Amino acid sequence: MNLTNRLNKLREGLAGKEVDAILISQPKNRHYLSGFDGSAGYLLITPQKTILATDFRYIEQAKIQAPEYDIFHITNEIADWFSRLLGESDLKKLGFEAGHMTFALYKQLTDILNGMKSRLRLVSIEGLVESLRAVKEPEEIEFITRAVEITDSAFEYIEGMLQTGMSEREVAWEIEKFLREKGSQPLPFDIIVASGPNAALPHAKPSERVIQAGEPVIIDIGARINEYTSDMTRTFCLGDPDDTFKKVYDTVLGAQLSALAIIKEGMSGSEADSLARTVVEEAGYKKAFGHGLGHGVGLATHEMPRLGPNSTDKLASGMVFTIEPGIYLPGWGGVRIEDMAVIQDGKVKVISKASKS
Repeated sequence: MNLTNRLNKLREGLAGKEVDAILISQPKNRHYLSGFDGSAGYLLITPQKTILATDFRYIEQAKIQAPEYDIFHITNEIADWFSRLLGESDLKKLGFEAGHMTFALYKQLTDILNGMKSRLRLVSIEGLVESLRAVKEPEEIEFITRAVEITDSAFEYIEGMLQTGMSEREVAWEIEKFLREKGSQPLPFDIIVASGPNAALPHAKPSERVIQAGEPVIIDIGARINEYTSDMTRTFCLGDPDDTFKKVYDTVLGAQLSALAIIKEGMSGSEADSLARTVVEEAGYKKAFGHGLGHGVGLATHEMPRLGPNSTDKLASGMVFTIEPGIYLPGWGGVRIEDMAVIQDGKVKVISKASKS
């Protein structure tokens, strides 16, 4: 974890927005910039200082995980300590994470500053740290790859254990046990096992429904290594698939392979999305592909870049993201195939290796 490089890039970004400092409250951003993974705290980052403010529960943990930071002990309510956190610093504009801070907290901080008769003004900042997180360092890609390897092995395991008569919940529990036994930290998201008509719901929750022959079974799983995650999906069919399954599956796979073959550095998220969406639409399923083609993966399962019809995010080397076209037909089911990829030397390299046959 190259914290010095991350902080330097952050400070350059703050200078570009004409902000003196930033208050980091979003947990994943806090972890990314400090190494601290406690559940409560703030980072105050100025041109000269890096301060981690947290409460009694995490003081010792913060000292160990964030040795480059000055540790500030939070006591009582924010009105009692926020002014002390700012200290004698001559700040005029303090950025805050608009996508995370609640209006109630914003108003509370504003009232505190007004009560102090401070010249400091709060300025909303959106996506600054997230844009830094989007381009992964080699160590981050290594952690993600290890998480993907566990997920790959889980899909190999699924192929051997999945059978008709099992309930969706039973399958999900078998997968979760396998992932944890293979070394995953707590899973990054709830496992999806959706069979038959349930597979028409992109984010279906496992139910007591029993899996039957000849129907689609969507399984979406992820693992976590050193806080970095994976996210992959495969669609199975036990027994003989019907003509609808064959057509839908071939369309989704063709859309995914077309996108993987052409996506490159410099494309926008919307351009990448259109590569797969065109294949799906030409097959007659325009209204059945209702989500974006993919999303970034890292400390969070969903982060920048976004690959979707309206995304202006530019793809760059070092970005890790999913490619996951899907078709969902109410009353019948659906098919989604999701792989993880990284842009290296300007081109896409697929990280995941689980079978799609």
